[in-house]
Amino acid sequence: MPRKLPELSLGIQFRCKDAMLPTRSLVRRYVRASCDRPAEVAIRFVDAEEGRALNRDYRHKDSATNVLSFVYESEPSVAGDLVVCVPVVLREAAEQDKTPEAHFAHLIVHGMLHLMGYDHETGKRDAARMEAREREILTALGYADPYA
Repeated sequence: MPRKLPELSLGIQFRCKDAMLPTRSLVRRYVRASCDRPAEVAIRFVDAEEGRALNRDYRHKDSATNVLSFVYESEPSVAGDLVVCVPVVLREAAEQDKTPEAHFAHLIVHGMLHLMGYDHETGKRDAARMEAREREILTALGYADPYA
């Protein structure tokens, strides 16, 4: 008998256009693979200007970053927003010799793990735990180790 998937409410907003953006079905697949509990998540794909403004306003860093996670609840269910800065993701994918699809997958999984309480900035042990979980999920999705 197949395992019952947790309830998921997912909103996806494309505030910029690019041929390399993942499809809605791929985004849903990445979120489903990452989330082990009921979740209400919005993912917004933005341009560099909006990404920079949000990073400046919420993290006090005056530059765009690849993904921002806004956690509202992580237990017993997940509620939060992810903001994915498309130009940053595409630039990083090229610099790291990855496909845009694989890099989008990694960053959505990464952001989802943040929404579920994982944190790589609290110490080496926590970072190793989060990276191991990312590798596990991405392997199950058919992608290579993003840290290799």
